[in-house]
Amino acid sequence: MTSQDFAQVVRSRLGKIEATLIAKADEYARGDRLSNFKKIAAFRGVTAEDACMGLVIKHIAALDDFIADLDKGTMQPYARWDEKLGDIVAYMVLMDALVQERAGQAASGA
Repeated sequence: MTSQDFAQVVRSRLGKIEATLIAKADEYARGDRLSNFKKIAAFRGVTAEDACMGLVIKHIAALDDFIADLDKGTMQPYARWDEKLGDIVAYMVLMDALVQERAGQAASGA
């Protein structure tokens, strides 16, 4: 893959992630964009970061299956790869927000 082609992959992925995170904000936020992770954390008795990671692992497990399929000569449709890869990247942005929020709370003594 050329540098130019790779740059296009990066631009495309980042654009998709931004669109997804903005579009899903209304669906998942109840005054706090991270509220669902906090709610899941409370249900499970874990941290919000752990709750986020649990959701990421689901997508990583699916991606692992796609890779196993590749090893057997079967290619999942690109749309499925695109969805899983996009979800993983989006969750990493959300994890970043959770960590930044916690770091701010720790810095303020909260």
